[in-house]
Amino acid sequence: LHDARRAARVDASGAFVAPAEQDRALWDGGRIGEGRTALERAMVLRRPGPYQIKAAIAALHTEQPPDWAEIAELYAALARFEPTPVVELNRAVAVGFASGPRAGLAVLAPLLGDAALARYVPLHAAHADLLLRAGSPAAASEAYARAIALSANDVQRAELERRRARIAT
Repeated sequence: LHDARRAARVDASGAFVAPAEQDRALWDGGRIGEGRTALERAMVLRRPGPYQIKAAIAALHTEQPPDWAEIAELYAALARFEPTPVVELNRAVAVGFASGPRAGLAVLAPLLGDAALARYVPLHAAHADLLLRAGSPAAASEAYARAIALSANDVQRAELERRRARIAT
C-alpha cells in the first residue's frame, strides 16, 4: 500500500509532494488492490496485531478523503502494541485532521517535552502544521525553523522551507 504511492511522492524536479497533493493517477491501482486483498485476508483471521493495524492505516490513506477519525482510532489501537512516542505523534496528526488542530495540539503537547523526540524532524514539522492551522503563524514559523535546522535530508528541508516561506506571504 505504501509502495503503490511511490511514483507520486516527488515531482519531476525531485521536490516532495504531500499526500493530499499527489496525483492519484500516478498511484499503482494494482498494488493498492493487492494490499487491500492481503489486509482483508488478515482481518478474516480476527487476530489483529501491529502489522495489520499499520496496513489498515495505509489502506485508509488511499481513500479520498481519508477517514481521519478512523485513522486516529487505529493509531490508538496500535499504541497498545507499540506504545511509542512516534505512534502517538502520528495519532496527534490524525486527531488534528479529524477533530481540528487544537485537538491535535493537545495530543502533541506532551511529546514536545520528550527528550527522545527532541531532534525528531517530523515532530517539529507536525507541530508547525498544527500551529499554523490553529491560527498561530509566528509559532508555526518557529517550529518550522526548528525542523529545518534539524533536517539532514535535502528534499525534506526544501519542503519545510517552502512551507515556512508560505507563512510570510
